[in-house]
Amino acid sequence: MGEINKLYTRYIHNVIIAIEAIFANTVKSLLTALGIMFGVAAVISMLAIGKGAQNEVLEQIKLVGVNNIIVTPVQKAVDSEGDQSEDDNEHTGRRKSRGLTLQDAHSILETIPSVAKVSPVISMNYYAVKSGKSYPIVLEGVSADYFSLLNISIKNGKSFSAEQDKRGLPVCIIGDNVRNKFFNQDNPIGNYIKVGENWLQVIGVAEKRDFTTSASDEMGISSSDNKVFVPAQSLLIRYKDRSRINPADFERMSRGGNRGRSNDESNSSERQNQLDKIVVQVAETEHLSATADIVKRMLLRRHSNLYDFQVTVPELLLKQQQKTNDIFNIVLGAIAGISLLVGGIGIMNIMLASVWERIREIGTRQALGASRKDIIVQFLSESTLISIVGGLIGIIIGVSMAYVIEMAANIKTIVSFWSVFIAFGVSATVGVVFGYLPARSAANQDPVESLRH
Repeated sequence: MGEINKLYTRYIHNVIIAIEAIFANTVKSLLTALGIMFGVAAVISMLAIGKGAQNEVLEQIKLVGVNNIIVTPVQKAVDSEGDQSEDDNEHTGRRKSRGLTLQDAHSILETIPSVAKVSPVISMNYYAVKSGKSYPIVLEGVSADYFSLLNISIKNGKSFSAEQDKRGLPVCIIGDNVRNKFFNQDNPIGNYIKVGENWLQVIGVAEKRDFTTSASDEMGISSSDNKVFVPAQSLLIRYKDRSRINPADFERMSRGGNRGRSNDESNSSERQNQLDKIVVQVAETEHLSATADIVKRMLLRRHSNLYDFQVTVPELLLKQQQKTNDIFNIVLGAIAGISLLVGGIGIMNIMLASVWERIREIGTRQALGASRKDIIVQFLSESTLISIVGGLIGIIIGVSMAYVIEMAANIKTIVSFWSVFIAFGVSATVGVVFGYLPARSAANQDPVESLRH
């Protein structure tokens, strides 16, 4: 036991000598640790960016709903051979295809076995009015399945019933901002708000939904906070069915086509497509791509071989984005790793220079009875302590950099425990690995030659 204590005391004494040497050359020690500091900071900040990007993709997948397919109309129809319609035969294309309709949504659900749920989406801009207050909202006609398709929870009240959807009753579910505007202190359930010319009874309130700026409506992601949801049939019956041409439109078309019409009136998507979107959920993930292809071919037949629609699989796009992010993260990690390698080489070079500067000190210690192992422990402890201190400072810099990047560039960053642990562990290892050569060089010095310096 006494021998162990003696050995322990001897090693502690060597470490203390190393610490004293570091404090005696503070500036040089900090300069030696610079490479490690910025290497660790780079690893932590780069991994934080990668983790943030990965988390954002996962959140977007959650927002678009698992296994969803989005069908949207396009501005100009393209035939099955890929030729875009010219202006002079554009009307022919319109006669051949009625655009995206409610019947398309019903056919997808009834015909394709792998489809679990379908919801049409019709969006229009209106003002909601109650008690003299007016608020701009998006009126959205959807089916009862819409909220489960896009993972929107009803935090108060309930969703549409099948009967309300089928009969097109004047009921609605409001977003969180709409509730705050009109029912800040009151319970909205059972109350009425006026949207356009119709009074709608509030039967539910959708949860507040945060979504990132990179999320897009093309993928079916949007905030529900400023929306008023009604059954799709309610919107078509009580507001507007864009697939129907009223007598004024027919007369205008027969007299001169689009001449004299406003931009809104001449917008083919606005007039032609009954729906703005169809959201399709596939029962099994492995059937996602195949079902998207079947939906495309089915709609192509229904639309007289005109591609006046676009089929998007958000999850596949997001997974491709995740793959790109992973490659990007590997590149960033490699660059950050090179920074640590350069920092380690810097420690080795400066410690080797330090050995030659302190060769007389080494000779004196050897003359007083220090063994080669004592000299190795002293210099190895010195390089390791410099590396550890540099790693700790690098952690502070890296976490700060991640925060600054998030604030300045509006890029989501997440600093994980494992990224800090790995970066710090690598920095300590670098100190040991690159400090060994200078330590061995110091231990191999001839005491007599050292004292002559």
